[in-house]
Amino acid sequence: MKALLPVVLVSTLCSSVALAHEAGDFFIRAGAAVVMPNESSDDVLNQGEMNISDSVQFAGTLSMMATDHIGFELLLATPFTHDVSTNGLGKIAEVSQLPPSLMIQYYFAEPDSVVRPYVGGGLNYTLFFDEQGKGPLSGTDVSLDNSLGWTAQAGVDVNFAGNWFANASIWYMDIDTTVHTVKGNFHSEINPVSVMLAVGYAF
Repeated sequence: MKALLPVVLVSTLCSSVALAHEAGDFFIRAGAAVVMPNESSDDVLNQGEMNISDSVQFAGTLSMMATDHIGFELLLATPFTHDVSTNGLGKIAEVSQLPPSLMIQYYFAEPDSVVRPYVGGGLNYTLFFDEQGKGPLSGTDVSLDNSLGWTAQAGVDVNFAGNWFANASIWYMDIDTTVHTVKGNFHSEINPVSVMLAVGYAF
C-alpha cells in the first residue's frame, strides 16, 4: 500500500490546463526511481537467504502514442547499485544493474483530459555488472546472470502548464538470476517493485 501512495496523491491533483496525449505525440519523463527488491533465494552456505538492498537513481522514459489510447514506452535509468547480504554472513557482495524495459500501454480518459491514468505491460532485460565480493567473499570472483522477464506498470500523468506534466508510476519486474561464487551458485528471484516520480514534456 505504501508503494501506491505517490500514484494516488498525484492522481488527486487538479489543473485548469488540458493534457494532450494523442495519436502521433511523443513525450519524455525524467525523475527519480526507487527499486525495492522482493527477493527470495537459495540458502547461502547455511547462513540464510540473500537480502538485497533498495536503491534510488535517476530514471527516464521515452514514449510514443500510436493511437489516442495506446502508447509504447522505453524505460532507461542510470545504474542502480545494491548490497547483497545474508543474516549469518553480513554483506557478501555489491552489484550494479540496469533494467531497460519496453512497454505497451493503455491510457484512460480522453487525449485532452487534465488527468490521464494508464496501465502497461511488457518485457524487462536486466543487465548485471560491476559485481564485487565483500566480507567473506572479498577478493573472489562474483557474477550474476542477466535476466529477461515480464513487467507491469500503473501510472498517472497530470498536466500543470502547457506541454508540461507531472507523473507518478509504479512498476513490478520479474527478475530471476543465478549468483556465481567460488563457494557455489545460488539462484535468486529479485522481483522488485519500483516507484518513479517524474516531470514530463510532450512534443
